[in-house]
Amino acid sequence: WDGLFSASAILPVSILASGMVAGFARQTRANMLDALNSDYVRTARAKGLTEVTVVGRHVLQNALIPLVTIFGFVLGGVVEGTLITETIFGIPGMGQLAFDAIGARDYPVIIAVTVLGAVIFALANLWADLFYGVIDPRIRNT
Repeated sequence: WDGLFSASAILPVSILASGMVAGFARQTRANMLDALNSDYVRTARAKGLTEVTVVGRHVLQNALIPLVTIFGFVLGGVVEGTLITETIFGIPGMGQLAFDAIGARDYPVIIAVTVLGAVIFALANLWADLFYGVIDPRIRNT
């Protein structure tokens, strides 16, 4: 492995990202279509705002809120998915360490990998909750 931008990283990264990209695209489309039919969008258009302003400030801002929730869960899932991907592709890392620890019945290492995955998952969801306040000012006050 030559680092992060290695040619041998293309297949593992594409496997991890393919499911996420499809899910995010579908969810973004559904959220955008739902927000486009809202009353506040009709009001913004009636006020004479340009379509770029309506989509950028009103539609996209409200469509991003559910995506942040999904991103928090997906980020935790990617960390756990890398454990399996590292094992399949023989990449030295936490996945290979966990796989070897399971085979050797090295319980402290298994517990450490499990706890580390749980902490990363919890931090990803904390990041998502904090990012809500950046996207929607109404959430900052609650």
